Amino acid sequence: MSALVKIRSERDQMSAVERRIADFILENAQLLRDYSSQQLANALGISQSSVVKFTQKLGFKGYPDLKYSVGEAIARADNGDAAVVSRHVADDAAAQASSLWRRKSEAEEATRLINPPETLQAVLGALADAGKVFVIGVGEDDIYARGFALKLSMLGMTTVQSFDITRMTVSISGAGAGDVLLVFSEHGNHPALCKVGRFFREQGGRLLTVTRHTSNPLRALANIALLVSAHDDRPYIQSLLYQSALQQLLDGIFIQLCEGDEQRHAQLIANLERMQLLLEP
Repeated sequence: MSALVKIRSERDQMSAVERRIADFILENAQLLRDYSSQQLANALGISQSSVVKFTQKLGFKGYPDLKYSVGEAIARADNGDAAVVSRHVADDAAAQASSLWRRKSEAEEATRLINPPETLQAVLGALADAGKVFVIGVGEDDIYARGFALKLSMLGMTTVQSFDITRMTVSISGAGAGDVLLVFSEHGNHPALCKVGRFFREQGGRLLTVTRHTSNPLRALANIALLVSAHDDRPYIQSLLYQSALQQLLDGIFIQLCEGDEQRHAQLIANLERMQLLLEP
């Protein structure tokens, strides 16, 4: 059953808000590819979460999946219902790339929705006001911890980064009120990281964590918790979705830190120029 047929068949059982979304899609199917979920919500005067819930109620994993399905339905109609290359064909590189892009878009959208503006503002405020920012991640999490710590340093923020838990424990022994410990832990259940986080809070510092959107010990300890949504039945795809959504989340925070303060922005430009001079022959 195509997306458009499914919407038509279930319209009568929908709520008033859901019928408004359904009618808009049915009447503007050709234009849907140019609408993000937020733009669709704005056009209808409803919340973005209503659009996301509508797509999930229809059985789609997210709004990008619905958009793709509607596009397929239009393509079949335009081609006399000719066969469309399946996005699930394993040996079709184009189909695989398209499917992965959609799944990443869904993970990034879901991650954005579960980190409300007040949480992001709290993170920005904590980082901007911190005397020192301690950053740690273990294993694959160290890649993102290291990268984000470098970005903070480029903005002129005093940053201490390490993947060594023992060394980090020693480093934070002199931490105090106003300092921040940013812990990257995908599953949030690393016992040693939990101990470090607890110790840091006892020192009077603020604990920021980045984990999956699941109940976990590290998240429970945090003053502020950033969450990442990434779900797929295939573990190797789920890992890619997590990495993509996490990077998008961190990039957004970095941009706001950079553009929210002229001095930090100027420091970034100066550091980029210095790095360029070092690389020149």
